[in-house]
Amino acid sequence: MLLETLQIYWWLIISLLGSLLVFLLFVQGGQTFIYTIGKTEPERKILVNTLGRKWEFTFTTLVTFGGAFFAAFPLFYATSFGGAYWVWMAILFAFIIQAVAYEFRSKPNNFLGHKIYEWFLIINGFVGTILLGVAVATFFTGSKFSVHKLSLTNLGDPTISRWQGPAHGLEALLDWRNVALGLAVFFLARVLGLLYFMNTVSDDNMMVRSKKHLLINAVPFLMFFLLFTGALLSMPGYSVDPYNSAIFFEPHKYNHNFVQMPVVMLLFSAGVVFVLLGILLPLLSFEKNRSQGIWYAGSGTILTVFSLFLVSGLNKTSFYPSTFDLQSSLTIQNSSSSHYTLTIMSYVSIMVPLVFGYIWYTWRRMNNKKIDAAEMESGGHSY
Repeated sequence: MLLETLQIYWWLIISLLGSLLVFLLFVQGGQTFIYTIGKTEPERKILVNTLGRKWEFTFTTLVTFGGAFFAAFPLFYATSFGGAYWVWMAILFAFIIQAVAYEFRSKPNNFLGHKIYEWFLIINGFVGTILLGVAVATFFTGSKFSVHKLSLTNLGDPTISRWQGPAHGLEALLDWRNVALGLAVFFLARVLGLLYFMNTVSDDNMMVRSKKHLLINAVPFLMFFLLFTGALLSMPGYSVDPYNSAIFFEPHKYNHNFVQMPVVMLLFSAGVVFVLLGILLPLLSFEKNRSQGIWYAGSGTILTVFSLFLVSGLNKTSFYPSTFDLQSSLTIQNSSSSHYTLTIMSYVSIMVPLVFGYIWYTWRRMNNKKIDAAEMESGGHSY
C-alpha cells in the first residue's frame, strides 16, 4: 500500500479505539454515582461489582489507544505525552488508583476501609473523564509546542519537539472550548453509567434513582456538547497546503470537513440521533425500554466520537495544531512512522477483529444475569 493509504488506515484505527474508549467511560461515569444511587452499603456493593465486571475493558482500551498512537504517529506521542505531561500524568494517576481500588476494596484486613477505595473510584470518574475530554479538544484548539526535526542531528541536544510554557498541558484548562468538551465527556460518561445500571442491576429503588438522575445529567451533557459543536463548526481550522505541506488558517475548516466528507457527516448525525434515543427510551417508557438505552447511546457515542476524530485528521487537516508555531502543527503525514513500520503494523492489525470478538464474548458471558442483593450474598468474586 502507498504510505498515504497506510497513514489514513492507521488514523481510522486510532479513531475507532478513541471512540470505543469514550463509550467505555461509562465505568468512570457510573463510579461517580456510588453514593448517589447507592444509599446503603449493600446497594453500593451492587454498583461497585456491576462496574467491576467491565473496568478492565476501559483500562485496556486506554493503553491500546496510547500504544497505537506511539507506534503509528510517534511524533505526536513525543510531543503531547512528552510535553503535556502534567495532564497525562493526572489521567494516568486517576486510572492507577481505580485499578488499586478494584483490586483491594474487598480484600480481607483492608486497613484503608471501603470508603477510601470508593473515593478513589469517584476521583477516577471525575478526573479521568474531564481531562480526557480536555486532551481530545486540543486536537481542534491547538497546544503550545514547537517541532524542529533537524535537532535530531544535534548530538548535544537531539530534542525534536519542545513544549512552550511552564504549565505543560494544564494551560488547556484555560480555553473554554476545551473545558466544554471535557464537561460534555464527563456528563456523557455519567449518562452512560446510569444506562448501564438500568441494564445490569435488578433493584427497583436504584432504578428509580437512576431514571431521575438520567434526566438531570442529560441536560448539561447536551448543553456542553452543543456548545462545543457550535464552536467547532464556526471556528477556523488548520489546513494543509497539498502542494508544499504548509499549514494555514482556514475559516470554518471543520464545518467544511463535514460538508466535503458527507459520509462522516452522516455518521456524526446518526451518532447524535442514537445517543438521544438511548436517553429518551428509558425516560419515556421506563419499564419496557430501560435496559436498552445503553446499546443505543453506546452505539451513538462510538459513531459520534469516531466522526470527530476523522474530522480532526482527514481532508488535509492538522490533527494536532501548534498555537506557538503554525508550521510545527502535526498532521498524519508529517508525524507518522515509516512506510515499513506502518506496513508491518498493518499485518498485526488483522488480529483486531479477533480481539473485538473476544471482548464481545467476554462482555456477554459476564453480563448475562442482572446483579442484585441476593447474588451478592451468594458469594463468589467480589470487588
